[in-house]
Amino acid sequence: MTVSSGAQGGRMVIVGGVVAGATAAKTLRSSGYGGEIVLLSAERSLPYRRPMVSKELLAGTAVERRTLLEPAEFWPDRGIDVRTGITVESIDADRSVVRLRDGGEIGYDALLLATGARPRALPGIRGHLLRRRDDVEVLRRAIGGGSLLIAGAGLIGCEVAATAASLGTRVTVLHAGSAPLDRIAPAVIGDYIRKLHADNGVDIHPEVLLTGVTHTAAGVIATATDGREWTAGAALVAIGTVADTALAETAGVKIDDGILVDKAYRTSIPGIFAAGDAAARFDPKLNAYVREEHWNSAQAQGAAVAQSMLDLPVTPAGVPWGWSTQYGVNIQFAGRILPGDELEVRGTPGTPDITVLATHDGCLRGAVAIGRPADIRAAREQIAA
Repeated sequence: MTVSSGAQGGRMVIVGGVVAGATAAKTLRSSGYGGEIVLLSAERSLPYRRPMVSKELLAGTAVERRTLLEPAEFWPDRGIDVRTGITVESIDADRSVVRLRDGGEIGYDALLLATGARPRALPGIRGHLLRRRDDVEVLRRAIGGGSLLIAGAGLIGCEVAATAASLGTRVTVLHAGSAPLDRIAPAVIGDYIRKLHADNGVDIHPEVLLTGVTHTAAGVIATATDGREWTAGAALVAIGTVADTALAETAGVKIDDGILVDKAYRTSIPGIFAAGDAAARFDPKLNAYVREEHWNSAQAQGAAVAQSMLDLPVTPAGVPWGWSTQYGVNIQFAGRILPGDELEVRGTPGTPDITVLATHDGCLRGAVAIGRPADIRAAREQIAA
């Protein structure tokens, strides 16, 4: 089901109030849709910049107006009904309504699920989680001036480690993989990241398989399978995310490590679309459905799904890319680096001046760079071509 861009009636309902959902709402209106747009967010904040959660927001250095995607008056000025603190419990696809936790219902002509992802749980490991803005204050109170144990040296784990260290917290990172950021970067990059953290007082221990975290009056004790133990005042679990598909399941939408969508972001049920971290799109190059868990991808998908909802030509998916900032050092990545790729290293390993290009069958398909944004721009163009 699609709705004409020129329609003055009807209602578009969007579940999820961060970048994918918010961008979709903006694009619907700017593309000429004249009906109601209702954006439902379980979070209490207006649409905000989630990458700031592990950095400026956690550090307490963020300027409020810069955390928001748009000023507060932007939404009502454009007739976009943003409702915060609203939880959608289920979807009745036969009646085209969403059911709210408070018992209310909202009908829709088209529905977008931009439900995002939730932190991945580690069996037997209890600790703080960091995903939403609401999580920030709880974590900051737990680590203030004390010590923090982080399970996971991916993007969130490394960014929190850098931020917490800047707050005077003693940080130890335990990582199951061989090097930090190993899901997106080769070892030559991971080795530098590990050194960067060590130079700032943060130890990253690789190849640690935890058996549990014991909570005591004094803090936490983490135990590994080889008997090693680490203690700290608090623990953070940062081992990646899983797509939040619970709401989609209530409607009977097909899922498999994400809400399955076609190239126009349509789910298996007419009138229901999905985009952002929760959506899994088919990638013919990998012959698999893939979720893109990066801010830029979610933003691009938000604009594209709005076009699809209005039955307009959909902008093709671009090359996924993202960035991280740790101790003032900028790391950027584009495409994908997979096992078996041929790697070309440019610059100087062990320094913040390096680019790694990954090719497969003679074609560039992934790149990571530190301190070389121009290389990533060029790589994105070449990968897209």
